[in-house]
Amino acid sequence: MSTRGTVLRSRGPGEQPKAEEVELTAGPGETLVEMRLAAVTPLDRSTLAGKQPTMPFVPGSEGVGVVVSSDVAEEGASVVVRGAGVGVTRDGVWGRYAVVPDAAVHRLPSSLEPGTALALMTPALTAHTAVRRVADVQEGETVVVTGVTGLIGHMCAAIARSAGASRVIGLVSLDDRADGASGLVDQLVRVDGLGQVGRELPWCDAVIDTMGGPVAGGVLGHISPGGRIAVLGYKAGEFTTIDLHQLIGRDLRVLPVNLQRTTLAPDAVGQALAGIAGVSWRADYDVVPAERIGDVLDRQAGRILLDLTGL
Repeated sequence: MSTRGTVLRSRGPGEQPKAEEVELTAGPGETLVEMRLAAVTPLDRSTLAGKQPTMPFVPGSEGVGVVVSSDVAEEGASVVVRGAGVGVTRDGVWGRYAVVPDAAVHRLPSSLEPGTALALMTPALTAHTAVRRVADVQEGETVVVTGVTGLIGHMCAAIARSAGASRVIGLVSLDDRADGASGLVDQLVRVDGLGQVGRELPWCDAVIDTMGGPVAGGVLGHISPGGRIAVLGYKAGEFTTIDLHQLIGRDLRVLPVNLQRTTLAPDAVGQALAGIAGVSWRADYDVVPAERIGDVLDRQAGRILLDLTGL
């Protein structure tokens, strides 16, 4: 299917994208999407700074829109577009319409507002990778999430629940307010700055550790034989002490979560969004008309979304 539409096209490194009307045609294995919003990501900025694969080039690696024609998604369905080279090795989504590979199209859960889904994409994928890919949480397991009051901790708890965990336990520091986390977990346990965990913390199969430091070493003593700890943060400190007798004797695994060296599975985006869909989220972001892209490309603070509906 073909259509005409306006896109933001860059013609070289350092040049601001300019609006151009083009003909877009979706071929086999491609989906035509009427775009609504697009994120301005660090990847987009890097691409525009000199890593464009071809010239001219339409940037935009993440966006939400409505399906116009597709072999894999229903016409009129709200979708998230991300991956499969979109905005990196092929034209992206900064336009009124975009032609993207079928593999880049992911269903947008009805409970997620489009802007929220875009703004929370990166932390959701981080949490999904930690819980589903690295820790490989299975149905019926007991999972502990340290730092559960933070955004990533919240998401890890929600995704562990969606993975089928029978119990999700949140670990919080002594001075943390835990009001927002109480609905996500079955139990809250306090930990002090030295990593001393209350005796009420039960044995668990897996720990998702967003805190690091002495907390990582302290919670290790509560992991059942054959269990594992996935470490993705160190806001409580970059160093910890590990009891090697526990580690070896109980056959525990310490698993780093390194997104730069992790290749996302084709269904990771859809699974990550589905995993957080059951929780009400608040996301901070600014929506800017697409024609003002030049005003926001240099802004590093805050999440910027482009309103593409006016193109």
